[in-house]
Amino acid sequence: MEEMRLQKFLANSGVCSRRNAEKMILEGKVSVNGKIITELGTKVNAEIDEVCCNGKKVELVTSYVYVLLNKPIGYVTTVKEQFGRPTVMDLVKEVKYNLLPVGRLDMYTSGALILTNDGDFIYKVTHPKNEVEKTYNATVRGIVDKEDVEKLEKGVEIEDYISGKAKVKILKTDKEKNISRLQITIHEGKNREVRKMCNAIEKPVIALHRCKIGNIDVKDLKLGSWRYLSKTEVESLK
Repeated sequence: MEEMRLQKFLANSGVCSRRNAEKMILEGKVSVNGKIITELGTKVNAEIDEVCCNGKKVELVTSYVYVLLNKPIGYVTTVKEQFGRPTVMDLVKEVKYNLLPVGRLDMYTSGALILTNDGDFIYKVTHPKNEVEKTYNATVRGIVDKEDVEKLEKGVEIEDYISGKAKVKILKTDKEKNISRLQITIHEGKNREVRKMCNAIEKPVIALHRCKIGNIDVKDLKLGSWRYLSKTEVESLK
C-alpha cells in the first residue's frame, strides 16, 4: 500500500474530517509507531505503521457508506454533544459505521445532510474550490425586491468577508404577512452564511431548509428519515 499523509489517513479512517485531523496533529494528539507527531507533512503506510489518536489505535476504513438525511429542526450537527441536545447521529443509529457529517446545518435549519466514513469525500464536497452547490429555501421577514436579489447574487458584506456569488430566485411574496420565500444557491457554506446574507439585506430568516446538495434533493424523504446514496450520486458530488 502506498504512503499517504497522516491527516488523510485519519480522515479516511472515519476519525474526523481532514481539517480537524490537521488540528489534532498540531495539538500533539496523534502518534505513529509510538512517537507523537506534530508535523503535517508526515506520511504513513497503513500496512506497517501503527497510528494512534488520543491513545487509541486507528484502523484504515476499506468499506465506505454514504447516507442522505433529511434533518429536522432541533438536532445539532455533531458527533459528540456536550450539552445533552439531540444530534443527527441519533437519527442514523442503524448504520453500523463511524459516520461523520459532511459540513453542517445549524440546529434551527432543516434539510439535506450527508454523513459518511469517507474522509476524502468529505474534503471534496466541503472545500470551496470544488464549488459543490447547496440550495436552500428561505422564508424571510420583509418583501424582497429585485435590488435585494442583485445584492445577494453579487455578494454582501458579512462580518469580515464578502459572501460568494449566489443564485437567488423569489418564490413568493406576501405583503399582508410581510414575508418572502426565496431559493438561494451557494457553494461556500460558511457558518450560518445564508442567514447572515439575509440579515445583510435586512430581511432576517424566519425558516430555513436545505433542499439540495449538488443535484441530490430530499423531496422524497420525510423529515428525520435517511437513505443510502447510490454510486452514481456519490460520483456526481465528487
